[in-house]
Amino acid sequence: MTAEIREDPPPAPAAASSTGFPPELRRVIIVAMLGGLVVMLDSTIVNIALQTLSADLHASLTVVQWVVTGYMLAMGMVIPVSGWLARRLGARRVLAAATAAFTLASLACGLAQNTEQLVAFRVLQGLAGGLMTPVGQIIIVRAAGPRRLARVMALIGIPTIMAPVAGPTLGGLLLEHASWEWIFLVNVPIGAVAAWLALRMLPHDAQEEAGTLDVPGLVLVVAGSVGVTYGLAKVGERGDAALGAAWTAGGAVLLGLFVLRSLRVERPLLDVRLFRNPAFSAASLVTFGFGASIFGGMILLPIYFQVVRHESTVATGLLLVPQGLGALASIWASGRITERFGPGRTSLAGGVIAVVTTVPFLFISADVPYPLLDTGLVARGLGIGLSGMPAMTAAFNALGRAEIADATPQLNVVQRFGASVGTAIFAVVLQHGLDGAGGMASRQADAFGTAFAWVLGATVVAAVPTVLLIATERRRSARGSDQ
Repeated sequence: MTAEIREDPPPAPAAASSTGFPPELRRVIIVAMLGGLVVMLDSTIVNIALQTLSADLHASLTVVQWVVTGYMLAMGMVIPVSGWLARRLGARRVLAAATAAFTLASLACGLAQNTEQLVAFRVLQGLAGGLMTPVGQIIIVRAAGPRRLARVMALIGIPTIMAPVAGPTLGGLLLEHASWEWIFLVNVPIGAVAAWLALRMLPHDAQEEAGTLDVPGLVLVVAGSVGVTYGLAKVGERGDAALGAAWTAGGAVLLGLFVLRSLRVERPLLDVRLFRNPAFSAASLVTFGFGASIFGGMILLPIYFQVVRHESTVATGLLLVPQGLGALASIWASGRITERFGPGRTSLAGGVIAVVTTVPFLFISADVPYPLLDTGLVARGLGIGLSGMPAMTAAFNALGRAEIADATPQLNVVQRFGASVGTAIFAVVLQHGLDGAGGMASRQADAFGTAFAWVLGATVVAAVPTVLLIATERRRSARGSDQ
């Protein structure tokens, strides 16, 4: 969630619904969230089509996965400049332009003739989508004001919650009754309406002093992130290990230079000094790990259901619903649980649940009963939903109000980078296993178990730092009681 929190004056009295939101605010929420929902759906709807794309475009999974990785990576790259563009050009204009660009890129994806074109257009789609979500959130939070912020922030999370539930199911229906092109073309009418509504219904906002964009920092972080992600994907390909290692090392060097530069300039693209705060560093590691675990892990099960169990795309989409429902239920309850036990303890509990419930997937077989599999998915969704948002809450609690505007895009970037890295690594591990399976269902299932071992590693990476969140909360509480 990326938003600039400002102390706006209380809005003029207006007729409100039972939720307490006046009509003007409801319109802003609906319009801004419409674009956000489409963007998040496109983060998950393609997962179910990877096997179809691999067959139709005559490409391996390690190549086709860039349809997902490129999109996620591109989104993460523009998030740092979203706030700067909103101040420089006005949030309403940026949202409308980004929505129009996303719509055109979706059309181009639907018309793509090969994998290279599709990946390129998906990158353009991701660049536009990476602006739509944070800028839409800026508009919503500004319209809400401080008094309604808590309830509005809960609504902002709905697209993220609904995407894992609706994305695979919608993708399956489109693949079953139309073709893979329609998982992109379906965005065109929705995006056109969203862009028109943004211009007609969102409040006009004045341009602000944005300062000079940190272009060198942007180039370093983009090139470094692409280098690391591309390198990790190449490391596992036969004959490309040395090239992949070189790309990974080069990307790591560029990211290191970005950090060093950001520590020296007055107004860096991302304020890496925030990582000196232990709570923020821990929350960032939690966010990175769960970004890999959630989005990267989501490419595995759709392929499992289609390759090993020979399910249709519609059935595959429906079989993926339980994990989303589990996450939805836990996120719904996480606010109250966090208020009672604290964000650190809540995040730790969710992390432990996510780790424990990922372990059974290491032993996934070709004939595991679906009720047992669905139970595991619901339980894993509960853990994931219970850990992510409380971790971000703990980070914000440890920061000053002036640091929130820098912290929110950084956490979003970390999550997207984790998702990109996870997707690249898990796809390579899975492809290696499937290549050696010889078409035998039992050995194919073993390949998925191996890939889930890497998912488990990412989940552990996310769960361990939650202990530090508890420690920082205790120290802050002790300082407060001494005053």
